Amino acid sequence: MKKIIIGASVGECIHVAGLLNFLQLAESAGFQVIFLGPAVSLDNLIKQIIERRPEMVAISYRLSSKSLSDLLGELKKRKSFEPSLQNSRYIFGGTVETAQVAKQQGFFEKVFDGTESLEEIVSFLQGTHYKEERTLTYPDNLLDRIALKYPAPLLRHHIGLSSVEETIEGVKEIAKAKILDIISLAPDQTAQQYFFKANELSTKSIGAGGVPLRERDDLIKIYESSRCGNYPLLRCYSGTDDIFKWAELQQDTIKNAWCAIPLSWYNVLDRRSSRRLIDSIREAQKLMKWHADRGIPVEVNEAHQWSLRRAPDTIAVATAFLAAYNAKQMGVRHYISQYMFNTPAQISPCMDLAKMLAKIEMIEALHDNTFQSYRQIRPGLLSYPTDLDAAKGQLSYSIMLGMMLKPHIVHVVAYCEGQYAAGSKEIIESCKIANNVIQNCLKGFPGTLLIDYEIQQKKEKLKAEAKILLEAIRELGGGYKDPLTCPEVLAKAIKWGLLDAPDLTGNEEAKGEISTGIIDGSCVAIDATGRALSEEERIKKCIGSVK
Repeated sequence: MKKIIIGASVGECIHVAGLLNFLQLAESAGFQVIFLGPAVSLDNLIKQIIERRPEMVAISYRLSSKSLSDLLGELKKRKSFEPSLQNSRYIFGGTVETAQVAKQQGFFEKVFDGTESLEEIVSFLQGTHYKEERTLTYPDNLLDRIALKYPAPLLRHHIGLSSVEETIEGVKEIAKAKILDIISLAPDQTAQQYFFKANELSTKSIGAGGVPLRERDDLIKIYESSRCGNYPLLRCYSGTDDIFKWAELQQDTIKNAWCAIPLSWYNVLDRRSSRRLIDSIREAQKLMKWHADRGIPVEVNEAHQWSLRRAPDTIAVATAFLAAYNAKQMGVRHYISQYMFNTPAQISPCMDLAKMLAKIEMIEALHDNTFQSYRQIRPGLLSYPTDLDAAKGQLSYSIMLGMMLKPHIVHVVAYCEGQYAAGSKEIIESCKIANNVIQNCLKGFPGTLLIDYEIQQKKEKLKAEAKILLEAIRELGGGYKDPLTCPEVLAKAIKWGLLDAPDLTGNEEAKGEISTGIIDGSCVAIDATGRALSEEERIKKCIGSVK
């Protein structure tokens, strides 16, 4: 049976918002919650404790400290004479002033004054509480960190300042702020491509965006600077060349929280490497397996790479499935599935949700005892206005939209990123904005929103079209055992235009002939007249032009 927790605002106190938030977290932690309401008399509270025999009694009071002292003094006195009141654990929540009064009574196991982090509250409810904040042990791996905090998501943000020294200081400031759970290091392109090529690395200039990592010690120093505050997890963008050397370096230096690498990018397709498409697909699959063999979670950031290049939503849904499917076939057990909203920027909120729900249902249909995905949502950078105040509004809107998916991780994108790279100040500020939105969202959404007819209708259409596209890819590789994991087939699907995007025009590894437009809030393939094409029409046109 669930343990019972009784909650009440006592005496004349009618303030219950903080108490209700606490009780909601308690319910998520497995307690049976009994809320007695506001302004509960001491006699009624005692009566309920004796009758219900709760594991825990949560008392709230936010009025004068003098009145509270009298109330708690009476409760302490009656508790000493009544054995039935002595079997429960007592906790208190109030203002800084009233919390001091509660501490003086000496019988509360825990006193909350509103300054505690969400992690501290959840830790207490889950039985991993601590006497003083400095003794809190933060989990050093992603899955335990998720378990500690959920249903509140972990917060992630990237950082890549123009020097290693600035990045070290920025990481330290962020860790001390205790607002961010995961710091993603963003190396410059030179590091990602040439880190292990000393001769070429020395000839490249600094200033192409991202932190200029040049030595192994750079990563070690950054990691050491993060060992304070809430001890955030670290991860680093994957290399675009020498990807296995990069993987080993990341694990040895920063204990990479998870690997993120696309299935069909970081090659000549996006000009981030000189690797051929087919070779990079093979290496990406092997890299998934490398991490899977070591029990390290994997993210395949594939779908939004297509959306960033204005591919239709159907291709985004199909490639989201392809990414997860390939990860599973490579032995990945714990999969981070990223859902980038507002991409392209003109997509409507309803159609954005429909696209994400279609991705989720197709990916999570793969779940079994060997494969589990975790939802990570993020705003789309291209949707950010250059006006910084307006960008803060966009950040808040996007986080609220994404919270409807009940994510495990929120990848915050600082409001300033449409203008300049975020430093520690902007990252902390953006995370505080996001966290406030998240806390409000955790109070609950209208249950009818995600089952809205228009959203559900579009979701089903996208799933149906994605399945048609996936079947066409299977038929393209009819001679292979599993065409959806075959590098030759996947490369051919891009070359033939089954997977295509307008921004790939002129690329030697892609067809680059598709046209797209926003129709009824959704990104769709269109013909020369601007008419939306069905997926069957589009596929027939692709195959016909090759033959």
